[in-house]
Amino acid sequence: MADSSDVSNTIAGMIASTVYPNGTSSPSISGSVVKIYPGWPVPNVLQEDINASGAHISIWALPSERKIGSELGRPYRVIEKGDPPMIATVDGLNITLSGAVSVPTNVYFLIDGTGYHYPVQSGDTLATVATAMANQIPGATSSGAVITLASGGSVVARTGGVGTAMRELRRQAKDFQITIWAPTPAMRILIASAVDAMLSESSSISLGDGAPSLLFYTRQFDTDASENYLIYRRDLIYTVNYATTQTIAAPQIVAPVMHVTDASGNLIKTLLE
Repeated sequence: MADSSDVSNTIAGMIASTVYPNGTSSPSISGSVVKIYPGWPVPNVLQEDINASGAHISIWALPSERKIGSELGRPYRVIEKGDPPMIATVDGLNITLSGAVSVPTNVYFLIDGTGYHYPVQSGDTLATVATAMANQIPGATSSGAVITLASGGSVVARTGGVGTAMRELRRQAKDFQITIWAPTPAMRILIASAVDAMLSESSSISLGDGAPSLLFYTRQFDTDASENYLIYRRDLIYTVNYATTQTIAAPQIVAPVMHVTDASGNLIKTLLE
């Protein structure tokens, strides 16, 4: 779930990539040391760095915020499938388990229309999972990670893990103040112009929660009230439209079985999708 601190940290990272295009071990675009961080400057630290011809860029979440849209319905959507590392391979009447054993994983066989399921337990191995499956199936045996069926005209084997589903609880638009603190007007223009251009191009940003987030330019202004201390400031105000989200575990469906019956309710066939 993203909050304002996640937005501030993301913007700080984006700015760092612009100000230090070749990495922080190489010079910045201004040739000086530029400190980039969420929050507000510590006055004495800022002044010391300005006196040393350095610059600061701070990212501050403003109080202004408004609710966007409606959460009616708030449906979940899968953002991570959670594919399991275990694989079940069918070869005639043999089903071989391979890969790694992890929890949670569901193992499912559909043999001639009859389903058999086993949820993998902590401490299981491929051999113990094979034994647990063979134990359910009439006439089946297991040896190591291989299950051998006594018969089977139709054999389907599946494994499924647990992914992640997410839904938006609410969506808000919040203003963020990106402030450039520079020792000269020229450096202020150089850094601010590069940062503003990059942010203006980045209309869509990722906050790592799977929900879309949008970045919009709002306004900017210069402040030279502190010029007697050789501090030249420019504030860029950007609005970020982002979601507050909720996530849950989403088990993969391994047994989507549909029973087909006639008008009298008699079973005609079982289908596995």
